[in-house]
Amino acid sequence: MRGQWELRFATSEAVKGWESLCQQAAANTATAWNELRSRPQSPAPTPRHHRLKGRLASGMHGGVEMEQWQYEVTGGGRIWYLVDVEKRTLWLRHAGPGHPRETE
Repeated sequence: MRGQWELRFATSEAVKGWESLCQQAAANTATAWNELRSRPQSPAPTPRHHRLKGRLASGMHGGVEMEQWQYEVTGGGRIWYLVDVEKRTLWLRHAGPGHPRETE
Protein backbone atom coordinates (compact mmCIF):
# COMPACT_ATOMS: atom_id res chain seq x y z
CA MET A 1 0.00 0.00 0.00
CA ARG A 2 1.33 3.43 -0.94
CA GLY A 3 2.80 5.52 1.85
CA GLN A 4 3.13 2.67 4.31
CA TRP A 5 6.28 1.78 6.19
CA GLU A 6 7.94 -1.60 5.89
CA LEU A 7 8.46 -3.26 9.29
CA ARG A 8 11.55 -5.44 9.64
CA PHE A 9 13.09 -7.21 12.60
CA ALA A 10 16.58 -5.94 13.46
CA THR A 11 17.35 -8.80 15.88
CA SER A 12 16.36 -12.41 16.44
CA GLU A 13 15.40 -11.42 20.00
CA ALA A 14 12.83 -8.99 18.57
CA VAL A 15 11.32 -11.84 16.52
CA LYS A 16 10.97 -14.01 19.64
CA GLY A 17 9.58 -11.10 21.63
CA TRP A 18 7.06 -10.33 18.89
CA GLU A 19 5.84 -13.93 19.04
CA SER A 20 5.43 -13.57 22.82
CA LEU A 21 3.47 -10.34 22.37
CA CYS A 22 1.21 -12.05 19.82
CA GLN A 23 0.50 -14.87 22.28
CA GLN A 24 -0.12 -12.51 25.20
CA ALA A 25 -2.03 -9.70 23.48
CA ALA A 26 -2.89 -10.63 19.89
CA ALA A 27 -5.36 -7.80 19.24
CA ASN A 28 -3.09 -5.10 20.71
CA THR A 29 -0.10 -6.43 18.76
CA ALA A 30 -2.08 -6.42 15.50
CA THR A 31 -3.18 -2.84 16.22
CA ALA A 32 0.45 -1.86 16.86
CA TRP A 33 1.56 -3.43 13.56
CA ASN A 34 -1.14 -1.56 11.61
CA GLU A 35 -0.47 1.76 13.35
CA LEU A 36 3.27 1.49 12.77
CA ARG A 37 2.77 0.61 9.08
CA SER A 38 0.69 3.77 8.60
CA ARG A 39 2.86 5.96 10.88
CA PRO A 40 3.19 9.59 9.69
CA GLN A 41 6.67 10.75 8.68
CA SER A 42 6.86 12.87 11.87
CA PRO A 43 4.18 11.64 14.29
CA ALA A 44 3.05 13.68 17.26
CA PRO A 45 4.21 11.90 20.42
CA THR A 46 1.59 10.39 22.70
CA PRO A 47 1.98 8.68 26.10
CA ARG A 48 1.85 5.28 24.32
CA HIS A 49 3.94 6.16 21.23
CA HIS A 50 6.93 8.47 21.49
CA ARG A 51 10.60 8.92 20.77
CA LEU A 52 12.84 7.60 23.51
CA LYS A 53 14.90 10.08 25.52
CA GLY A 54 18.54 10.61 26.41
CA ARG A 55 21.02 8.00 25.23
CA LEU A 56 18.12 5.86 23.98
CA ALA A 57 16.80 8.59 21.62
CA SER A 58 18.78 7.14 18.74
CA GLY A 59 20.37 3.88 17.73
CA MET A 60 22.52 2.39 15.00
CA HIS A 61 21.49 -0.05 12.30
CA GLY A 62 23.62 -0.93 9.30
CA GLY A 63 26.12 1.77 10.27
CA VAL A 64 23.46 4.49 10.18
CA GLU A 65 22.24 6.43 13.23
CA MET A 66 18.44 6.71 13.40
CA GLU A 67 15.75 8.01 15.74
CA GLN A 68 14.51 5.37 18.18
CA TRP A 69 10.85 5.27 19.16
CA GLN A 70 8.74 3.24 21.57
CA TYR A 71 5.23 1.89 21.13
CA GLU A 72 3.46 0.68 24.26
CA VAL A 73 1.49 -2.42 23.28
CA THR A 74 0.25 -3.31 26.79
CA GLY A 75 0.95 -2.02 30.30
CA GLY A 76 4.33 -3.76 30.19
CA GLY A 77 4.67 -4.77 26.54
CA ARG A 78 6.88 -2.60 24.38
CA ILE A 79 8.15 -2.27 20.84
CA TRP A 80 11.29 -0.24 20.23
CA TYR A 81 12.10 0.64 16.66
CA LEU A 82 14.50 2.69 14.57
CA VAL A 83 13.21 4.99 11.83
CA ASP A 84 15.00 4.54 8.50
CA VAL A 85 13.52 7.46 6.56
CA GLU A 86 15.58 6.81 3.42
CA LYS A 87 14.36 3.21 3.06
CA ARG A 88 10.95 3.94 4.62
CA THR A 89 11.59 1.05 7.00
CA LEU A 90 11.01 0.69 10.73
CA TRP A 91 13.64 -1.62 12.24
CA LEU A 92 12.16 -3.42 15.25
CA ARG A 93 14.97 -3.68 17.81
CA HIS A 94 12.91 -4.86 20.76
CA ALA A 95 9.49 -6.41 21.09
CA GLY A 96 8.20 -8.20 24.12
CA PRO A 97 5.79 -8.40 27.02
CA GLY A 98 8.26 -6.74 29.41
CA HIS A 99 10.37 -3.60 29.52
CA PRO A 100 13.68 -3.76 27.62
CA ARG A 101 16.77 -4.39 29.77
CA GLU A 102 18.20 -0.99 28.79
CA THR A 103 15.55 0.72 30.94
CA GLU A 104 16.48 -1.14 34.13
